Amino acid sequence: MKKYAQNLTEKIISEHLVWGRMKVGTEIFLRVDSTLVHDMSGTLAYIGFEAMGIDKIQVPAAVTFQDHNLVAMDHRSLDDHRFVASAARRYGSMLSKAGNGICHSVYYSRIGCPGTVLAGADSHSATAGALGMLGVGLGGLDVSAIMGGEPMELKMPAVIGVEVKGKLKPGVSAKDAALWLLKQLSVKGGVGKVLEYFGEGVENLSVSQRATIANMGAEMGATSSVFPADEAVRRFLKAQGREEHFRELAADPGAVYGMRLTLDLSRIVPSVAVPPMPDQVKSVREAGPVKVDQVYIGSCTNGSYYDLARAARVLRGRRVHPDVNLLVSPSNRQVYQMLLEDGSIGQLVRAGARIMECGCGPCIGLGQAPPTGGVSVRTSNRNYRGRCGTADASVYLTGPETAAATAVLGYLAEPGDVMEDLTELEQVVEPEAYPVDDSLLFCYGQESEHTELIKGPNIREMPVKGPLDADIRARVVLKAGDNITTDDIIPPGPEVLTLRPNIPALSRYLFQKIDPGFAARAEEYGRSVIVAGENYGQGSSREHAAIGPMYLGVKAVLARSISRIHRSNLINYGIVPVLFADPADYEAISAGDELMMEDAPGQLLGGNGTVCLRNLTTGRDIPGTVSFTDKELELLLAGGLLPYIHNRHNGGGKP
Repeated sequence: MKKYAQNLTEKIISEHLVWGRMKVGTEIFLRVDSTLVHDMSGTLAYIGFEAMGIDKIQVPAAVTFQDHNLVAMDHRSLDDHRFVASAARRYGSMLSKAGNGICHSVYYSRIGCPGTVLAGADSHSATAGALGMLGVGLGGLDVSAIMGGEPMELKMPAVIGVEVKGKLKPGVSAKDAALWLLKQLSVKGGVGKVLEYFGEGVENLSVSQRATIANMGAEMGATSSVFPADEAVRRFLKAQGREEHFRELAADPGAVYGMRLTLDLSRIVPSVAVPPMPDQVKSVREAGPVKVDQVYIGSCTNGSYYDLARAARVLRGRRVHPDVNLLVSPSNRQVYQMLLEDGSIGQLVRAGARIMECGCGPCIGLGQAPPTGGVSVRTSNRNYRGRCGTADASVYLTGPETAAATAVLGYLAEPGDVMEDLTELEQVVEPEAYPVDDSLLFCYGQESEHTELIKGPNIREMPVKGPLDADIRARVVLKAGDNITTDDIIPPGPEVLTLRPNIPALSRYLFQKIDPGFAARAEEYGRSVIVAGENYGQGSSREHAAIGPMYLGVKAVLARSISRIHRSNLINYGIVPVLFADPADYEAISAGDELMMEDAPGQLLGGNGTVCLRNLTTGRDIPGTVSFTDKELELLLAGGLLPYIHNRHNGGGKP
């Protein structure tokens, strides 16, 4: 029985707590209600699940999506689709087929329920927080373990209370509010924290708008984002034909937060994140009239009916500028159908837009790359250099209304620059009823247990690392700077992304954008260490950014700080994450230096949170800090999560 006023995050965690104390920073284990994987994270997730030797998925609801790799350049994309479909059937997961929509959009629309916990193999799984639930992004192997019956392990997050006041002005979007928050918190300000929204202004945000804000919590490094389950959520679920799943949820009066922010919606203005980071936020006016080559409206962030209908309203009776290529992608088939029925698709087509498939596509560099040196304005969530598929293109992030106005004028512009009466946009509201057609969402049960996994030639066995070395002696294969993203580690785009189930081939592309010689050098060294600055591994949850280095012999990452999901992925693949005790020691190491951690198991098990690495090249000792839970130590000693679980399920035998 609770003894104090709880915030909503604490309520959900306490209802799902399997083990641990709800004290910030301590290890907790949570019961999970549902899991999410897709055709890019799901290939390795299911290869890992198969290697664990578990017959059936153990969570109440598992969902597999075919939504990312929709550009079939050759057999590999559809081979991946066929593999994850056969795995869903074999192990008992729902399957959302290609064309049904982006995982996060389909999930919160058709599957998610207030008060539940989602473990998703995608960094934007927090989008589900729009419904009053806790969605956490993890690596695919973490989700494999959860599908096999393991609880979700987290460090108890601090909770930032974001008090929402006021109402957005006409022509201003929820994306603008999310960008304002990013400017305040930066790309690492949410690390180890949940963003919880409350206050009278929340009622002025629709579920679609809340999903936009929750989605971009990932760009702040947050563990999750949570809104209350209120009347707006009830109306949304009723419109989806799922009102029976509604449960009213909110923080207790007087709930305490570790930190508080005030988000005054009435003060938000049309904004843009300028390249190359999503926290480099300016007002559209401040950014200036940048000439634009391409505009993309869609993605899991801004592909809802509400978003695209408002973009269509901006474009109604107008034409896209001759120098601009406008791409529009509904986030799911339901949204597409509504836009067809209300005439919005016709407005977009008459304006000169190209309508694309319901999927991730341009957001992850799969198709529609900008021209050389081009400028693309997008409603997606990340603008890292090269993510769009063109190495020297510049990507600006903004909301759908601003993007539509920009498409008309050919330069970065506000909606008010093309519309005389912005109140026209207020005529677009959340529908009272959505068209429900789940014909591309399949449910598989026990009757499918004899289905065989269908593996194309590109799908290889999961590489498995041996136990932790007694002494880690390795050379510095790369000295990287701050804010290295998982896109920097594993480049996006169709050529590389189709190799995700094939680690030997994929590893050839590691760090290709910033250090083309990395793979050859790592092979030459045999055993190596990566040294990095702040926020190493931010961005996508892709575990390939850990398994690739592991395959090439990387034994440890020594950095000033490491992002949450990537740190977990490193541990899952037996790579030791170490932080500089003194950040200035970063300057005392050079690429090619040889480092030594004597008695690595003993140092990690020492329990005082410190380790010592000796730079054998310079003779200098480099103190480091580590903070591992008991479970994380077991994983590192075993060589990673896969050998740990395999050993446990097979009586300690060799994996």
